[in-house]
Amino acid sequence: MRKKTLMLAGLLLAGMEVNAQFWDITQPKALSGTVNSAAEESMPVFSKDSSILYFTRTFDPMNTAGENDQDIWYSKRQADGSYTECELVKGVNNKYNNAVLGISRDGKAIYLLNSYEGKKDMVKGLSRSVQKGSGWEAPTEIVIPGLDIEGDYYGFHVAEDEKVIIISYKGPNSMGEEDLYVSTKNGSEWSQPLHMGSALNTKGFEISPFLSKNQDTLFFSSNGHGGQGDADIFYAVKQGSWTSWSKPVNLGSKINSPKFDAYFIWSGNHLYWSSNREHEKSDIYHAMILTPPPVSIACKGTNVTVFGGSDGKVDATPEGGVPPYAFSWASSQKTEDISGLKIGTYTVTVTDAIGQTASCSSTLTEPAPPQDITLKHFFEYNADKLSTKEGKLMDFVTQVESMLSNGRASVTIAINSSASYVPTRTFKTNDLLAKSRANQMQKELNAYFKSKGLDAKVKVVIEAAVVQGPAYEGDFENQDKYRPYQFIELKTK
Repeated sequence: MRKKTLMLAGLLLAGMEVNAQFWDITQPKALSGTVNSAAEESMPVFSKDSSILYFTRTFDPMNTAGENDQDIWYSKRQADGSYTECELVKGVNNKYNNAVLGISRDGKAIYLLNSYEGKKDMVKGLSRSVQKGSGWEAPTEIVIPGLDIEGDYYGFHVAEDEKVIIISYKGPNSMGEEDLYVSTKNGSEWSQPLHMGSALNTKGFEISPFLSKNQDTLFFSSNGHGGQGDADIFYAVKQGSWTSWSKPVNLGSKINSPKFDAYFIWSGNHLYWSSNREHEKSDIYHAMILTPPPVSIACKGTNVTVFGGSDGKVDATPEGGVPPYAFSWASSQKTEDISGLKIGTYTVTVTDAIGQTASCSSTLTEPAPPQDITLKHFFEYNADKLSTKEGKLMDFVTQVESMLSNGRASVTIAINSSASYVPTRTFKTNDLLAKSRANQMQKELNAYFKSKGLDAKVKVVIEAAVVQGPAYEGDFENQDKYRPYQFIELKTK
C-alpha cells in the first residue's frame, strides 16, 4: 500500500562504507521502546555521531496541527542500543508536513521539508536551518531553478557534502508516477533538476533516495522494478555520470516484504528503514550487518614430473569470505586452478564478492637433469661392430631414450675409438681399423635413433679415432698388453 504521508522527504547518509553490497544481516525487528507507536513512523535519519535519531511521525494527536499533521520527532540512542522517550523537535515543526532531509557533515545544519508559511500557504521544496544554541534558526529556502513538482508526493535526499540533492517527484518529463532527478551545486547556485535515466526510473514510482558516502551507490524504493510486494528497496551503482546507472538490485526478502518498504538508511553497521509489514501504519525497522568471515586461500602444487617439462599444476582452494570469488594469478590467468606449468613460483590472489582479498603461492620443482653416461667396449682382434639390439649398446641407447623422456631436450653422443699397434690384415692399417670402429658406431647409432623418431634430438659425433699403445713385439697372443687399446668409447653430453 502506498504511504499516505504527503511530501515525502529524503535522507542524509551517516557512515556509509564504500561497498554497497551486504554480506548478511540479522533478522529485522521493529525498533523497541517508544520510537514506534500507534501512529505512523517513517523517514529515519541520524545525527553525525549516530546518537540522535530523527524521524517523522504522522497521525499523532500530539503533532503541532493535530492527528493529520506530520511532525519531526527525535529520540536519543543509548549505549545499549535502546532509545529514550521520544520528543518533538522544537522550532522547526509547524501546521504543515515537516521532515528532516539530512544533516550537514559538521552537524551544524539540517535540511528540512519546505512546508513553511510564506506568500503561499505551502511551498514545495526544501529549506536549510543552522544550529543556534540548543535550537535551530528560522529555515531559509533552497532555490532549485526549474523545479516543477506536479502532485502532492515528492522527496529529497541531501548528500553529506551538501553539494548533491537527489529529488523524487513527478515533473513534466517524468516516465511514471514519481521519478528520480539530481541537482548539483556550483558555487552558491543549484542546477536545474536532471532526470537520472531509464535504468532507475520506471512507469511506477521511485522514491526515498539515499546516496552512499562516496556517491557511487544509490538506494531507493520502487514499485516499478518488481520484487516482494507494494514497494521494495533497491540499489544501483553509478556508471560514470548521474544519468548512467547499473541495473537496480533488490535488497532481498529480509529487508523487503510483501507490503511497503522504503526510507532506507545505513548508519555504521546498522540498517534502518520504514515498513508496514506488520501493521496498517508503518514502523521503523532495524537490522545489524553481520561481519563477514575473512577470506583465505590455500595453494597445492603438483611438481613437474620430468626435467625441463611443463606438466606442473597448482590447485587453489578459497575458504570463508563471500562467494562468488574472482582469481588473479601473477602469471595473468583468471581461473581458480592452473596447469601446464614449468618450474617456478606461482602466486594467486582471491577477491570475494565484498572486496576481501587473500593470496597464496606455490613453488614447483622438477627432477634433476639426467646424468651423462659413458660406455667403453673393448674389441677382440680386428672387430669393429656393436649392435643396439643386444648387450651394452642396447642398454646405452635405452638410457639415452630415458634422458629424453625425462625432460632432456637433446643429447650429443661423442665417439672415441682406438686401435692397438697389432698389425691388421683386414683393414690394411691400424688407422683404418680405428676409423672403421668409429664410423660403424656412428652409423649404428644414427639408424637406431632415426627408427625411434629421435634423430632430431640425438646428435652423434666422432671426436677421435686413434692408434695407440705399446709397440708390437710379435706377441699377438698377449691380450693383457694390447687389448686395453682396442676399444670404442661413447659419452653423452
